[in-house]
Amino acid sequence: MKQLWAPWRMEFITSDKKSGGCVFCDLPKETQDKKNLIIHRATKVFVILNKFPYNLGHMMVVPFEHTHEFNKLSTEQLVEMTSEAQKVVDVLSEVYKPDGFNMGMNLGQAAGAGIKDHLHWHVVPRWNGDTNFMPVLGETKGMPEHLQTCFEKCFEVYRRKK
Repeated sequence: MKQLWAPWRMEFITSDKKSGGCVFCDLPKETQDKKNLIIHRATKVFVILNKFPYNLGHMMVVPFEHTHEFNKLSTEQLVEMTSEAQKVVDVLSEVYKPDGFNMGMNLGQAAGAGIKDHLHWHVVPRWNGDTNFMPVLGETKGMPEHLQTCFEKCFEVYRRKK
């Protein structure tokens, strides 16, 4: 039998999810972007590597403003979010050469939002055949590369594309 190791998942499983703070507000206030997996800071939004990804390279584009109301985002916020999402697709295409992408927002808990009070745009690279029996039957997903290695690769390419 082969073993899959994903020790970073335990941090999520055992974390206090009702601490009252907002991870998307708190992390950008810190100055440890590498530790916090923040790939890029723009004027109105930032790009962060998902710490608990669906697939390797799963990034999110997040407004600095704490809001869950998509309809209340300014035109400037929407334009910058879209521009940064395009860069994320470009970076991930260069670094990992996926066969496609899932992109979207889960607005509200009923829609599947894990962080329902601060909207964010998911960009998830996909490869032909990346869904097999493991996640479907075993509820297990193997990640082929460490998050910090993924961060380093994407950060370097993102920096070149500014």
